[in-house]
Amino acid sequence: MPQGTLFPKSLLSPTILTGISSQGGPDQEDQGTTLSRESIHAVERDGLVYLVSENYSYKSEAYYSILEREILGQRIIPSTSSILDAFVVPICLERAHHEGIPVADYSISQSCIPVPAVIYGLNYFACTSHFEVLQEDAREREMIRHVTNNGKYPFCAQRLDKGVRIARTVSIFGRVACQDQELADISARVWECFRIPLVEMICLSAPSGTCLSALCPVRYSHLSKVEKAILKAFLSRQEFL
Repeated sequence: MPQGTLFPKSLLSPTILTGISSQGGPDQEDQGTTLSRESIHAVERDGLVYLVSENYSYKSEAYYSILEREILGQRIIPSTSSILDAFVVPICLERAHHEGIPVADYSISQSCIPVPAVIYGLNYFACTSHFEVLQEDAREREMIRHVTNNGKYPFCAQRLDKGVRIARTVSIFGRVACQDQELADISARVWECFRIPLVEMICLSAPSGTCLSALCPVRYSHLSKVEKAILKAFLSRQEFL
């Protein structure tokens, strides 16, 4: 099984990047590494093109860019099939489980479920980053109506047993900035399974271990300084697999 990589603190320093001031001043970035909103970056390595985007969802600009390259016969990562699988929670979890990744137990419903639980919408407009956490209060039905578009669509539910917490971290080419070995290992396995260069992992962490709950897009503006430094290092080819 692939082992997750924890970046040493020295490597995570912004000084590893070309044009970044080590004095903490304003970034002086090369144009090719500017992480502006909705920008798409292509990095070629050993005959493979890695497409980096903050939004790979179906019918997005990145999705169509990847599809065009696939039609032209280019070797492109990620693939459109991986994108379609990754952002539909039940399909994501089944594919990940098949590859040996620990995943959360889930059920699909359109009505009330045992709480507490985390729920994800399963309709065309649903985004996995917009999940709801149901507790034992009067807002439960309101949250379900929101996720199901007033009961028109089902949702995916994952029970939150006692002691379970939701952990979120960004996976960048299978690497993480946090110092959690379990999350690092899951990130490495998710990379091997889906090959999505930039994605946020939502995990359920319990004393017995950590498992994958869902994958979701991540905006550049939501990345920490350390995560931006890691991503820019990949884009400038100062760090690669």
